[in-house]
Amino acid sequence: MKLQPGREAVVRVAVATLWSRPEAVRPVDRPALDAPADVAAWISGMDADQQVGECVLSQLLLGERVLVTALRPDGWAHVVAVEQPAARLDPRGYPGWLPAAQLTPRPAHPAPTPAHAAPALAHAAPAPADTAPAPADSQGAPVGPWVVDATVTALHAAPAGEPVVAGVILGTRLTPAGPPVDGWRPVHAPGQDRPLWLPDAHLVPPPTAPPSPADVLTVAARLRDVAYVWGGVSAYGIDCSGLVHLAWRRFGVVLPRDAADQAGATTPLPLGTERVGDLYFFARPGRQIHHIGFVSAAPDGDADRRILHACYRHRRVLEEAMPADRTATLVGAHRV
Repeated sequence: MKLQPGREAVVRVAVATLWSRPEAVRPVDRPALDAPADVAAWISGMDADQQVGECVLSQLLLGERVLVTALRPDGWAHVVAVEQPAARLDPRGYPGWLPAAQLTPRPAHPAPTPAHAAPALAHAAPAPADTAPAPADSQGAPVGPWVVDATVTALHAAPAGEPVVAGVILGTRLTPAGPPVDGWRPVHAPGQDRPLWLPDAHLVPPPTAPPSPADVLTVAARLRDVAYVWGGVSAYGIDCSGLVHLAWRRFGVVLPRDAADQAGATTPLPLGTERVGDLYFFARPGRQIHHIGFVSAAPDGDADRRILHACYRHRRVLEEAMPADRTATLVGAHRV
C-alpha cells in the first residue's frame, strides 16, 4: 500500500514533528526529518532560541493516526493529526506537514481505540457497565493496545536484543503480538514486518476508566526538567499545552493540543476551589489564552498557589510557587 490523499496513515517513527511548512525547516532540524528521526539529537543540537522557533507546530507519537490531505513530489505530506483536536484550525484535527517517509498507510484492521478516549472530545465517559469485557490473552491480559508507561523506551529485535526503534515515548499505544517472554512483551509497530519487544514493565494495560486529576499530575511531574521546546510533545522537549496533552493522553483521554482550545474543552471553576491536578490558564488583557499549567498543590489563599508547567522563561518543566507576573495574568482554573 502507498500513502494516498484522502486516506489515513499512521506515524512509523517514535516521534514525528509537525511543521508549519516545508520551507520553514532549518538546517539544524535535519535529525528530526529522517526515518528514524533522532529527536534527542535534534533538541540537544539546538540553542535556546532555536528551541522556540515557531516552525514547529506539534509532535506525533508512534502509531498516531493522521489524515493525508496532500503529497508533494519532494517527499512532504500535508496531514491532519486527527488525535490532536484543534477546533480553531481544522475541525478534523491539527493540520501541518510531515516527511512522508515518517508515515505508513493505516492497517485495514487497526487496533481499537480505548473505550473512553474520544479524539473529538476533551473527556469521554468509561464504557457502560453492561459493555462486554475486552478480549484477553491466555494469561488474562487485554489484547487491545497497551500503553507505554516508561518516560522513554525502545523496541528491540528480540528480548534483550538490539534496539530497532529508539526513543518511544510515554503514552504511545502499541498492539500486543503475544504473551510476554522472560519479562519482555512482543508488540506490533507500524512500518515493521515482524513483532518487536520491550520490557513488560514499561507497559500498562489500556485504561478502563478516566483517571483522577491527581493521577495525571503524577505522570506530568515525571517530566520535570525536560527542556521547553515550542510545539514539543515528548520526553525530550515539550511546551506548556503539550505537557497537559501528553499527561492526559497516557490515560487514554484526548485533550486538544493548544492551550486556548484546552480551555474551551474543560470546565471552569471558581478560583479557590481548584484541586491538585486541575489546570490554571493565563492570558493578557484582551488576548487569548497563551499559557497553561497544572495545579500542583491545594491553594491556601490567592498568594499561595503552586504550578507545574513547561515554562518558556525557564526553558524547562518545573514546579514552583506561582510568580507574581503569572498571578497577574491568571484568568481561571479548570477541570477535565
